[in-house]
Amino acid sequence: MNRFMNQDFLLDSPVARSLYHEVAAELPIIDYHSHLQQSEIAARKRFRNLAELWLGGDHYKWRLMRSAGVSEDFITGNQSDLAKFRAFCQVLPLAIGNPIHHWSHLELRRLFGVDLVINAANADAIWEQANAKLAELDCWALLQQAKVEVACTTDDPADDLAQHVDIAQSALSTRVLPAYRPDKAMRINAPGFVDYLQHLGAVADVEIDSFPALVSALARRVAFFHQHGARISDHAVDVPLATGAISAAQLQALFAKRLAGQTLSEAELGQYLRGLLEALGRCYAEHDWAMCLHIGAQRNNNSRQLRTLGPDTGYDSIADMSTSAGLAALLDVLDAGQQLPKTLLFCLNPQMNEVLSTLIGCFQDGSSAGKVQFGPAWWFNDHKDGNLQQLQTLANHGVLGTFVGMVTDSRSFASYPRHDYFRRLLCRQLGQWVEAGEYPADIEALSTIVRGVAYENAKRYFAL
Repeated sequence: MNRFMNQDFLLDSPVARSLYHEVAAELPIIDYHSHLQQSEIAARKRFRNLAELWLGGDHYKWRLMRSAGVSEDFITGNQSDLAKFRAFCQVLPLAIGNPIHHWSHLELRRLFGVDLVINAANADAIWEQANAKLAELDCWALLQQAKVEVACTTDDPADDLAQHVDIAQSALSTRVLPAYRPDKAMRINAPGFVDYLQHLGAVADVEIDSFPALVSALARRVAFFHQHGARISDHAVDVPLATGAISAAQLQALFAKRLAGQTLSEAELGQYLRGLLEALGRCYAEHDWAMCLHIGAQRNNNSRQLRTLGPDTGYDSIADMSTSAGLAALLDVLDAGQQLPKTLLFCLNPQMNEVLSTLIGCFQDGSSAGKVQFGPAWWFNDHKDGNLQQLQTLANHGVLGTFVGMVTDSRSFASYPRHDYFRRLLCRQLGQWVEAGEYPADIEALSTIVRGVAYENAKRYFAL
C-alpha cells in the first residue's frame, strides 16, 4: 500500500482523521499576511506555465535548488522555463523532510489533480498535465478554488490603493484587503529614506521635516487605509528595540541627524524604532487595528548576491538577537496608556518561542480573546516540527483555542495548500493529546477548537 501523502497524510490517529476530514478540510481561508501582488489580482493574471507559477519569485524553492547544487542560470538566470522546472524536479527528491517537498505535492494534487511523484522521470508528464489545467485558470480561479475568503496584501503607506479599489468593485468572491506595512519609514538608515519622506509627504499632504510630521503623515495614511478596508498593520523588527523611554526631543534629534546625512548607530536605530512603533501603536489602537511584529530576521547576508539579484531572493536567515526586553517595554508603555492595540508577535528564532508565549500573557486585558498573540510558525519555522512546536508552546503557556492560525506569507497564488498542511498538523496534535488521555474525547469541544484556530478566530480577531 502506497502511504505517501494519501488522504490521511500526517493524521496519525482516528481523532485526528475525524477532526480533519469532518471539520477542518473544507473551512474557508483567512490569509491575513501574504505578499501577493494586488496588481496581478486586479489584472486577473494568467501564468504562462507551471514554472512561472511555482518558481517565479519563490525564494523558498530558490534556496532549495541552490543547496542541491543547481546553478543560478537554472534558478533566476536565462535558462528556459522548462529547463528550470526540470532542474527543480530533479533535485526535489533529495529534499526529504523539507516542507517544500510536501507543499509541492499538495499543490500539484489540490490545484491540478496531478497525482504523480515529483522527480526527474515524471517532470515532463507533470509539465504537460499541469500546464493543460493551468491554461484554464487565472489568479482569481486559484484564489476561489482554494476557498480563500480574505487575502491581505502588503502595502506601503504611500500606495494609492487604486488597484484595491478595482478589485473591491470586481466580481472576485475573495475579499482582497490592504495591510499597512511602513517598513520604508522604519528603515531610517536606508539610502532612499529622505527621498521616501518626500514621496510620503506629498501623498499625505504633510511636509515631513520633523519626527512629529512623519507620525502625522503616517497617521493620515492609516485613516486612508482604514477607509479601504485595512484592519492590519505589519512591521519588520530587525534590531532590538530600546528598553528605556525615548523622549520627544531624542526622537527629533535622531530624525534630524538622518536628515543631515548621517546614519544612526544600531542603538540609536533601536531608539528610533521604539519611538515610531509607540506612536503607530497608539494610532492602531484608535482604529481597532491589529499590529503584527515580525521579529528575528537577519536579512541580505550575501552582499554579492544582493548586488546581483536584490533583496528577497533567498539570502536571509534567522537572527540570534535578544528582543524580549524591548518588546516588553513597548507593550508596557502602550498598555499603561490604555492604547495597546491587538498585537501579534511573530518570531523567526524558535529559541524565542517560550519567551514570546509567556510575554503575551502579561498583556491580556479581557477586551478580546487572545488580544496579544504568539504568531504562527513563520518563514523558516513553517515546517512540520516548527508548526507542532509552536502549537505545543502556545498550549503550554497560553490558550491554544484563541489562536488566530496560519498565514501563507507567500508571493505565490499556488501556496494555499500550506493552510491544509497546517490544519492537518493541528488535527494531528489534538488527536495525540486525546490518544494520550490528556484531553477528553469530546468531539464537539475539539471541533470548536479546530474551527476557531483554522478560521473563526482570525475572522473575529481582525474584524473581517
